[in-house]
Amino acid sequence: MEDWQNWLQYIKHLDLDSIQWTLESYSQWGPLPGILLPMVESFLPVLPLFLIIAANANIYGLWLGFILSWIGVTAGAISVFWISRKLGTNVKGWLERRFPKSARFFNWVERKGFTPLFLLACFPFTPSVVITVVSGLSKVPFRTFLLATLLGKAVMIFSISLISFDIGNLADEPWRIFVTVTAVLVMWFGGKRLESRYQVNG
Repeated sequence: MEDWQNWLQYIKHLDLDSIQWTLESYSQWGPLPGILLPMVESFLPVLPLFLIIAANANIYGLWLGFILSWIGVTAGAISVFWISRKLGTNVKGWLERRFPKSARFFNWVERKGFTPLFLLACFPFTPSVVITVVSGLSKVPFRTFLLATLLGKAVMIFSISLISFDIGNLADEPWRIFVTVTAVLVMWFGGKRLESRYQVNG
């Protein structure tokens, strides 16, 4: 038990240099560690996702690092979603009985669909595992969850990658911040249009 607690404490206090060293030590596996580490974070939210994405950007480069992080984070979210949906049939009812106010949260997610899932996916410090589990337990269509996750995580990961990549030059390249804000707006409007199309044609 003590070893488990010590391991958790070690993970919580990982810094960027430690994560980069860990990824580089498995360089013989190519880009696979850059995918697996952010994927594992979906199951172990104590891992510092922000630093993992930053490490990928600095090790593999801005674009490849972004793609690897995006694949890993999205694959992890989809896995958690399906586990929740397949194994959590009775969990939703139990939560609503145990915590009556949770029914309002489920209804809000189901009613609003894409927008709250997209916005929550855009921010790196939201409890993504909780949002994913709630989505899996709710009646949110998988297509809506997948679309919101793909676009929202893309915004979040690209923003972190863009800002953390060669961070020493950020002050001389303020366009990075402008691009980040623009990406959020474009993804949101594009996602809303795609969601409407799915609902009409579905």
